[in-house]
Amino acid sequence: MAGALTFVAVLLAAAAGASMATTLTIHNLCPHPVWPLVTPNSGLPSISDNTARLDPNALLSLSFPPTFWAGRVAARTGCDAAASGCWTGAAPPVTVHDGGNLDRAAYSVSLVDGFNVPAVVTPHAAAGGQCPALGCAVDLNCDCPPAQRAAEGAACLGPPGFFKSRCPLTRTTPTDVEPTPQSCRAPGEIKVVFCQATIVTGAAAAAAADADAMVIRSIVADS
Repeated sequence: MAGALTFVAVLLAAAAGASMATTLTIHNLCPHPVWPLVTPNSGLPSISDNTARLDPNALLSLSFPPTFWAGRVAARTGCDAAASGCWTGAAPPVTVHDGGNLDRAAYSVSLVDGFNVPAVVTPHAAAGGQCPALGCAVDLNCDCPPAQRAAEGAACLGPPGFFKSRCPLTRTTPTDVEPTPQSCRAPGEIKVVFCQATIVTGAAAAAAADADAMVIRSIVADS
């Protein structure tokens, strides 16, 4: 297919420790397939062959190496059987998530280069600290400004103010940071969910526990 390529990517950074994140789980809740693209930073080992197709509700589980690792996770869409020729997600502009398998994890979701699918990143089974869910659960393609639409409406290029007003728990410029602090210690899992319906954190998750069992919730763990 021809057209602009835009993707959501999750950036992860991690350092080895006695207790550290060992698993990266990618969960597709979109009503269409996605092909995850996991790219390590320069000089770091690959943890995926990037050929997996995730149909709706499918999971992909990957293992972090027992050393520092940092990289990106992107959601490609409209790929062919060889996971190539993708409609969105194979090249910038992109939606980006940052994170990692540190003894103290670092992660974020960035819309600096654009948007293609909603995505949320959440640490689980942490040893302590503040581990908020970050990202964007809104389909920004639906009301993307007409001049900013790409890939025949399958992606959105901005502007930053539009992204930030709809998805405040993301990064929308190179110097932007999320308003929610994070200091997440030794998570056992970093989970990236594409097309998650909502973001629920902290006390709100507990209060809503009986309201809708189908909503994926993320807890802020305070030491």
